[in-house]
Amino acid sequence: METFLATVCTPEWNRQQDAGRPWSEAIATLVAEHPAQRDLIEAYWARWPETLGDAIEPTVAVLAELHEAGVPLYALSNWSAETFPAARPRYPFLGWFDGIVISGEVRVAKPDPRIFETLLERHGLEAGAILFIDDTAENIVAAEALGIRSIRFTDGPALRQELVRRGVLD
Repeated sequence: METFLATVCTPEWNRQQDAGRPWSEAIATLVAEHPAQRDLIEAYWARWPETLGDAIEPTVAVLAELHEAGVPLYALSNWSAETFPAARPRYPFLGWFDGIVISGEVRVAKPDPRIFETLLERHGLEAGAILFIDDTAENIVAAEALGIRSIRFTDGPALRQELVRRGVLD
């Protein structure tokens, strides 16, 4: 499985769906490149919902605390427009967000500055007035280049501690 994910259904290939490429096109392209892997490639798509893990409870606890405190919440996620709908019922906390920008829907993914600009414009937000939290350094750099204050996520307890330090939570 690891060889298949490293050489066929690679992270780069997945990023293209996150940036808006339709899965039908992605599968057809990959099957043409790896015809002997057709069954596995098609299974990767057909069984994709099985790959969703459980919510990370310490992180959801911080999100719940923010939500209960009335902090406006917006999500900015690199995710395929075709697979994100499967996540909504699995993760009820997605309903706590005041707005969500999904890269596959807007056809541009982090760290491209255009996705941050989409979030700001769509929801009438000012770059300097928001706090962006992400686990990827290049996404943090891109946000900060636009004047967006950021936190590099490592885990729920560390995030909570940083939010308290910044006065967002008590």
